[in-house]
This record gives sequence, structure tokens and C-alpha cells, in this order.
Amino acid sequence: MNFSLFGASGGDGLAIDLGTANTLVYMAGQGIVIDEPSVVAIEAVDGIRRVFAVGRDAKILTGKTSESIRTYRPLTDGVINDLEIAEAMIAHFIEKAAGPQSRMSRGPEIVICVPSAATPVERRAIRAAAMNAGGREVWLVEEPLAAAIGAGLPVSQPVGSMVVDIGGGTTEVGITSMKALTYGTSARVGGDKMDEAITSYVRRKHNLVIGEGTAERVKQQVGSAVAESESDHIMGAVRGRDVSSGCPSEVGVSQAEIAEALRETVDHIVETVMAALEHATPEIAADVIDQGITMTGGGSLLRNIDKVLADETGLQVRIAEAPLTSVALGAGRVLEDAEFKGALCTA
Repeated sequence: MNFSLFGASGGDGLAIDLGTANTLVYMAGQGIVIDEPSVVAIEAVDGIRRVFAVGRDAKILTGKTSESIRTYRPLTDGVINDLEIAEAMIAHFIEKAAGPQSRMSRGPEIVICVPSAATPVERRAIRAAAMNAGGREVWLVEEPLAAAIGAGLPVSQPVGSMVVDIGGGTTEVGITSMKALTYGTSARVGGDKMDEAITSYVRRKHNLVIGEGTAERVKQQVGSAVAESESDHIMGAVRGRDVSSGCPSEVGVSQAEIAEALRETVDHIVETVMAALEHATPEIAADVIDQGITMTGGGSLLRNIDKVLADETGLQVRIAEAPLTSVALGAGRVLEDAEFKGALCTA
């Protein structure tokens, strides 16, 4: 992957891909140093709340805690739903990445990603969370632009490129040219909606209640965006609680069933991409025909979703070399190039 158009400046800065499902932290001169779930466990003792665990340590507690400990995901659909918990999570990751404050006495400079459709209020909340968590100066960069940079698209050239980033809470679609996002849109649908669809389907069809972790594993193991001829024979085991008896139970689900469960979510993603293509100028559209569509984000790893998108758009679709880290890598490259940061970010 070629990032030669960026000039590294080093320094004490951090770039944060603050995702609904996972948070990645890029440290200037070092690369990605944090990649953990966006989950916080809070313990309440005598009415006083304190952070019990953050990230990976908190996620393993989901659904398995006592009444005094609850797990929270402080972001919904890519935006902050609990400012206090979000600040605690960001502060934890900053300290884990950068070390004690003595190493960064003034706090780090931070580039943080935001959904392209985030409202001014939502953008202020994200910026405030990063500042209150210890940031010296905070810059916002839109996620589809960061994804395009991280995927190695020619964003600095007079060439139209299209990226589709399917994250946990949102699907970001962007068209870039000349260091700018010529069009960007965001739909609040992604990996979480896929998990919810699987949970609902299994309950409806198999009378089985499953947790979000189980739904995510089923999606990863046998999930597909489209049912193919052999889909009925690709099976996965699902364990949960039987609705009727209340006892633990296990059923088998086929890949064809999961494709059926995900159909509405996949259709929503396709509709978002098609709507973005309609906003492309004729010149940009011609470039996109040549360049095709690049997919990033964890949702791009759903089997056959690239095939569905290619069939619906008639364009070549490829999955980025590092889809899970493209946004963080792109934000990191922005952090390391002062000129690029000035052109793309808002303070």
C-alpha cells in the first residue's frame, strides 16, 4: 500500500477511529497501537459509579455480570450516547496508548473520525469527549475520507474514487477527488443491525433467544449476503435459551437462513450506495466506472456482499487490503501530514 503522498511528521499525536463496535488508536510514528471493543463496564457501589473495565476486558463481561456491574457501549450508530462513559473510555485508551501524562505533559494532539452525516451537535459531543479525555487539540475528519486514504485510493489526484465503509453502527459512502470529499453520506446500518436481524430471525424461526455475541459469531461463521446453491448445506450451531421451556437449547441454522435474515439490512446498504452514485457528476461517474468501488470496515467481510454490490451497481467492487484498519490508518496519515490535516479536518 503506497502512502508516499504523505509527509510523516512524527510528534506526540494520536488518531482515533471511534467506532460503535471497536475503537482503534493510531500513534504518530508507530502505527496502530490500540484495537479494542468500544465497551465499558461500570460498577455501582453505594450509589457511586466507577469504571470497572474497558475494551476487551469489558466485552467479555457482557451478559455475564452481577447486578452491581453493567456493561455499556457509549456509542450508538457512530455517535456518542453517553458522554461521561465515552470520555472515560477515550481517556483509558489515550493513557494506554501514550503512557502516563508525564510523557505528554500538554496532552496529545488528536485526529478523530466522525460519520459524514453527523449533526453539529453530535460533532461537538465527539470533540468535547476527546478534549475532556485529555486531548490538547482535537481535529475531526469524516470517516469515508479517512477510509479512502487508508485503503490507498488516489485521494490527492483529480480522479474520482468511491469508498463504502461498513462499520458497526453506520455505513459510510464517500466519493473523493483532489483531497476532498465531493460527496458523502451515512446510513445508520451496519454490523450491529446485522446482529440484531440474526437475533430476531432465530427467535422468530427457532423459538430461541440468543445474545449479541452469539449473533456476531453466527454472522462471522456462516453469514452471507446472498443464498447460493450450497447455502442450505452450510450449517452453524446456535446456543441460547428456548422461549417455551426456558431451558438452554441448541439449534442448527443454515447459511441460507442467515442470508434471509440479513436481506433487509443488505438491501439498505445497497440503496445507500446507489443513492450516492446518483449524486456523482458525469466526470466523477466516468472515473468510478474505471476505478470501481472499494469496500472497507468489518461489514465488508460478510461473505458475498461485494458480489451483491457488484451485481446491483454493475461496477467492479474490491475489498481493501486491510478493511478493519483502513479508517484508523487513514486518520493516522492525516495526523502525520500538517497540510493534509489543514485541508481535510475541522478543529
